[in-house]
Amino acid sequence: MREFALSDEDFQTISKKVYKACGIVLGPHKREMVYSRLARRIRANQLDSFSTYLKYLDNHEDQEFSQFINAITTNLTSFFRESHHFEYLSQVIVPQLLEKNKHSKRVRIWSAGCSTGEEPYSIAMTIFNRFPSDWDVKVLATDLDSNVLSKAQSGVYDSGNVTGLDGRVLKKWFLKSADGHAYKIKPTLQSLIYFKRLNLLEKWPMKGPFDVIFCRNVLIYFDKETKDKLFMKYHQILGEQRHLFIGHSETMGKEHHEFKNLGRTMYQKV
Repeated sequence: MREFALSDEDFQTISKKVYKACGIVLGPHKREMVYSRLARRIRANQLDSFSTYLKYLDNHEDQEFSQFINAITTNLTSFFRESHHFEYLSQVIVPQLLEKNKHSKRVRIWSAGCSTGEEPYSIAMTIFNRFPSDWDVKVLATDLDSNVLSKAQSGVYDSGNVTGLDGRVLKKWFLKSADGHAYKIKPTLQSLIYFKRLNLLEKWPMKGPFDVIFCRNVLIYFDKETKDKLFMKYHQILGEQRHLFIGHSETMGKEHHEFKNLGRTMYQKV
């Protein structure tokens, strides 16, 4: 017997709240995930069921709603995940930007859905010192989940998070704790990145234009209508012939003629 009751009605209410807040679609196959994630919030608030939790959520929205959304959003990432994107950034895009942006001397890259920070730090490692010192180079890292954003901003990872990174990379970009169990990103690398909480479905405060947008393994949670709207917004905020990377399990419909498919989930604005 389960610890807490989760009725069909409660699950539908949760699904509607999540979709309205951030466009994430919670189908029936997500029911077990919803149970395990929100059961923690029920315990934390010393409640006895999902129905009482939903009432509590309605009455304490200011305090609890961000925790509710944080619990639902999935955060799975690693350094240099989908490494071909970083190889393309290094070998193709950076040389292009050195030529195309030589007058403005400005480069902007956005990690949309940055989770615990491995993606924006991987971007920063890839581009660090690749541009002259008088250039204005910045990485914007945003996420809906304030908890993972806080971890990303701290730049502290345990040894399990950095498994697989080359020893030279660790030595160059991380400070190792005395006990060897924690690694902290060096301040020089952190200085390239600006972290900001952002709901992709709400108004974007930044103006752009961006040279590259990484929005990987985020779109899988949205329905087609929401994805199409986001693709159009990315197109609007990208500079001419600039690039968009999406996740390995994500696709952009052929009807999106505003982007050229470069293969391997890499796209260029046309």
